[in-house]
Amino acid sequence: MNKLTFRSAVAASTLALLVALPASAQEDKIVAKVGSEEITQSELDQAMADMAQQFAQFPEPQRKARALDALIDIEVFAALARKEGIDKDPKLLARMELLNKRALHNGYFTQKVQAGITDEQLQARYDKEIGSAPRQKEVKARHILVKTEEEAKAIIEELKSGADFVELAKTKSTGPSGPQGGDLGFFKKGQMVPEFEKAAFELEAGKVTETPVKTQFGFHIIKVDETRDTPLPTFEQSKEQLRQLVLTEAYAEAIKTGRESVGADVLDGSLKLPAGQ
Repeated sequence: MNKLTFRSAVAASTLALLVALPASAQEDKIVAKVGSEEITQSELDQAMADMAQQFAQFPEPQRKARALDALIDIEVFAALARKEGIDKDPKLLARMELLNKRALHNGYFTQKVQAGITDEQLQARYDKEIGSAPRQKEVKARHILVKTEEEAKAIIEELKSGADFVELAKTKSTGPSGPQGGDLGFFKKGQMVPEFEKAAFELEAGKVTETPVKTQFGFHIIKVDETRDTPLPTFEQSKEQLRQLVLTEAYAEAIKTGRESVGADVLDGSLKLPAGQ
């Protein structure tokens, strides 16, 4: 990506920095000057944070230099815009006002809504939504698939005589799981064809079907290795998904309360959203 293209790509996102950068610290280091304007370390750090995605393609040592270069470009054009009186353009002023309001919106969201989400809330939501969810039974099974009922019956007799199921599956099964000893892993109801599912879920762990099970694929001999309740995801595994769920709800509630507090009404009926949207 050449320098001009890169600058164009980041221009829109960096414009917001001019209306939303934090106050400098007491001894904020000055890292660059553009005319009479100074660019401080805190401004550079803010640019790095806000434009992280744009700079992600560059090696770590280059990112700060790229961010500073982009800030200098912004200051240069800002100075030229002021010189030409563009800073008085009503449309530009309206856009800057909108950007400022968006920055305040995001700041309120971060400090008042997002910061209010605690691990205790997430744990409570986990206990309610996931920890108490009904558990489904699932089985871990193997099978040997053959074309004819006669072949299947012969294999069942071999198993009754002490033959090893895994070895027979490897040598005689025509199914894709044959090389793995017929292993199908764990599955729940609804994941297999009905005839196969019914036979598998009726078996106890360690048992083999006593008669061939016919399906559209052929004839199966099924062995169930293990049965269990479907394991639930842990709190840690679910935490970020729960955070997004709780945060979405908290945002909706904060917006509802805020609109009632501040007062908001759509005066043009054609622009009103349908109820519930």
